Amino acid sequence: MTFAEIESIIGAPLPPSARKHRAWWSNNPSNSVITHAWLAAGYRTEQVDIASEKLVFHKADTPPNGPPQASTGEITAHPLFGALAGQVTIPDSTDLTAPTGARWEADAA
Repeated sequence: MTFAEIESIIGAPLPPSARKHRAWWSNNPSNSVITHAWLAAGYRTEQVDIASEKLVFHKADTPPNGPPQASTGEITAHPLFGALAGQVTIPDSTDLTAPTGARWEADAA
């Protein structure tokens, strides 16, 4: 499949990094949204040829890690969500809406 064919299917241009870096086409599910999409559909990339802008999508027997959770309608948080909770405290007397720094002061004047 050519990169142009992929762009036609998704209805948008591929990012410039897809044409520069073979790693963009890796089968790492955390690589990008489009990577997650082809893996969830049960495909894996092979024979990526950046110079010719071609690659092969190979149909796997089963999608790795099963279908994405979002397809069930269930919304889940990223595993690291909240990992730093409680690490930063802001005193009650702090006004987080107040302008800070010289730029804000200049804009307020």
